[in-house]
Order: sequence, then structure tokens, then C-alpha cells
Amino acid sequence: MTEIYKRYRLASTEDPTDEMLQALMEDVGNAARESSARAEAEKQRRLDEVVKIIEIRRSQREGRNN
Repeated sequence: MTEIYKRYRLASTEDPTDEMLQALMEDVGNAARESSARAEAEKQRRLDEVVKIIEIRRSQREGRNN
């Protein structure tokens, strides 16, 4: 988070400068990218977990069929 973001609040009575808006939008963009990366990592972790469960169940089923 930049210093501009810390100093400026959207409820402020003064209009932000172009530089302030650019810094705010960069912060928002960075936060969105970080959030997306965390969500993608969690999705991949869950998919990997499901693959492992499926593999275990298939091997158990094959063991019973032999």
C-alpha cells in the first residue's frame, strides 16, 4: 500500500490528483493480482487433493475386484 493510499480516503472532501488516482489504481490492481494468485493457488491445491482422493478410491476398488 502506498503512502498516497494511506493519506487519501475516498470519503475525503478534496478531489484526488491524477497522481493520487494513478497510485490508488495501482494499489487496487496489485491487490487484485495478489488475490487472484491466492485464489488460483487454492483452487490448484483443492484440485490436486481431489485427484489424490480419486486415485486412492480407484486403487481400493481395483484391490477389491482382484
